[in-house]
Amino acid sequence: MKKLLLFTLFIGIATITSAQRKIVCCSNPSATQQFAMLASDTRFKMSHKNPLPIRFQSSIGEAITYKTPDGKQASAFFMKAKKPTNNYLLVIHEWWGLNDYVKKESEKLYNDLGNVNIIDLDLYDGKVATTREDAGKFMQAVNDDRARAIVNGAIAYAGPKAHIATIGWCFGGGWSLQTSLLAGKKAVACVMYYGMPEQDVNKLKTLNADVLGNFANKDQWINPKVVAKFDADMKAAGKKVYLHQYDADHGFANPSNPIYNSDATKDAYANTLEFLKARLK
Repeated sequence: MKKLLLFTLFIGIATITSAQRKIVCCSNPSATQQFAMLASDTRFKMSHKNPLPIRFQSSIGEAITYKTPDGKQASAFFMKAKKPTNNYLLVIHEWWGLNDYVKKESEKLYNDLGNVNIIDLDLYDGKVATTREDAGKFMQAVNDDRARAIVNGAIAYAGPKAHIATIGWCFGGGWSLQTSLLAGKKAVACVMYYGMPEQDVNKLKTLNADVLGNFANKDQWINPKVVAKFDADMKAAGKKVYLHQYDADHGFANPSNPIYNSDATKDAYANTLEFLKARLK
């Protein structure tokens, strides 16, 4: 009995210590970590209906791999411009992963923007979710250091003279902004769809690109209060942000999402094209 009590006490102490370590580790989470933590919120997870089936075969793009600064490799989907150009659009997927929807949207952007190279990044290292349970697991499993290595590898792949624009949705919306921050002087434009903004004004001061934000007023997490703070933070940092807020829900621009809002999507896309074309000349 004494051994059993001691064993139980040991397990209890180990559990508390582990919990304390997690609290210390995540006491000051980054913007991307804050968004990933939403996967633990049942309401957030349930608000993402499992995506409707979508199949797309690109006639333009191809799978590529490139080296990353951490000594590994990353995979991506690449659409090469018809004529040589230093213009690049780095696309970051939703919490579902780099699926056919992202590739289809990228090909649409490729055709509508004109002469631009497009790289669809894969921050999940090959994993693609078809259920919200897997999406939550994959998003929470993303390591910030590895994700930054994937991004920095893509930036290096684009080359030293690249003019880099970024775009992303949901999980990718926040990483679109982080990618523009990592791109430094190469960054020329950033588009965010309902993603978590960077909240460190000092980091925002280093941003070289203007930001276009497409947000949803019915979004319970990246809500109007979060957007208003982002607006204020960007002004405090001396940076330009162009906000479009729609009477729609989180995930409104994905046609494979049952809550897809076509009117909001059309308007957001038109504004996005105008914004990117003006900066990818």
